[in-house]
Amino acid sequence: MTLGIDHLQPVVSLIAGVLILIVPRLLNFIVAIFLIVSGLLGLGILVK
Repeated sequence: MTLGIDHLQPVVSLIAGVLILIVPRLLNFIVAIFLIVSGLLGLGILVK
């Protein structure tokens, strides 16, 4: 199985969900990083 850019968001979401369950204080940082990366991908600044 090859992980491509199409699999990136679900994998990141899964990892973030597990980390939030383990350490709830990470929620703010994980959400902020996720939103920044999603915004950069949406604007085409990060290569798809």
